Amino acid sequence: MQGTIPAPPGPEGPPPRVRRKAARWAAGLLLALVSGPLLCRACDVDGVTPVPQLLAFLPWLLAPAGAALVLAAGTRWAAGCAWGLAAVLGTLYFLPPYAAGGAAATGPEVARLRILTANLEFGEATPALLEALRRERPDLVSVQECSPEECAPALDRPQVRAAYPYRIVVGGGRAQGSALLSRFPLEPDGSVPGTLAMPRALVRVAGARLLFQVVHPMPPVAGGVELWRTELGRVRAMAAARGEAPTVIAGDFNASQDHAAFRAVLDTGVRDSAAALGRSRTPTWPSLTAPPLGAQIDHVLLSPALAPRHARFLDLAGTDHRGLVVDAVLHG
Repeated sequence: MQGTIPAPPGPEGPPPRVRRKAARWAAGLLLALVSGPLLCRACDVDGVTPVPQLLAFLPWLLAPAGAALVLAAGTRWAAGCAWGLAAVLGTLYFLPPYAAGGAAATGPEVARLRILTANLEFGEATPALLEALRRERPDLVSVQECSPEECAPALDRPQVRAAYPYRIVVGGGRAQGSALLSRFPLEPDGSVPGTLAMPRALVRVAGARLLFQVVHPMPPVAGGVELWRTELGRVRAMAAARGEAPTVIAGDFNASQDHAAFRAVLDTGVRDSAAALGRSRTPTWPSLTAPPLGAQIDHVLLSPALAPRHARFLDLAGTDHRGLVVDAVLHG
């Protein structure tokens, strides 16, 4: 009788010791990626590339921190488990809204204001902005990347001028241009120096003089972190020197609450409207993945004389940013 021929042995995987070592290396690399941003966050600094870029997405560091903790636990790596647990708990610790800001507004109600900020991405979202102006009817509008080809001429149309007879439109490039629109009389009040235009106006609202500042510092790209930090520092200096005037500071800050340079602005006593209303982690950029995944870098900051009442985020076709509308009450 012919005997059966045994099947050749299958390929064997790496031995358990090698697999365990590889898993520990993977866990260590993930924890190293997470630990740098967390350490900078705890030390109230933004660090150098790639830390500022990673800090913008701090909540999502839970994913690599959690994966590293699982790998460390699966290989019984005690030091890795402690490290991974510290990374997870550290990320969770920084998730709540940053608590700094001015006291709640008091005094009689003087006026109700609706504020809109929108980055048009080289002016490509100009039609979406015009539709938002018709639909939302904001009183004050901060526009970034208002290009001279699309945005500036559109804002000069008769129907837009009728709705917003008071305005400042400055900047010569597609990204450099900014606009400030108002239903109320205004007078130019200088600007924050920067690569991109950041104009400011004094707006007369119900007998009060309200300071309205457009914000758009350069982003913290590789090689440009120091410029970003410098320009946000100028925004902070403006906020600190605002005096007693009710103040609105609105725009694309290219920074989230996890950046020390942005928290320094809040430390001057202005409040982040979205954070005050429980929306501090609602992403505004990039719109391709927001709101499920992204960072909140577009903000409306208010001085204590203004109380935010409602905030909502707008999806605008043609831009990688979401718009932000804030309803606020001005107190005397």
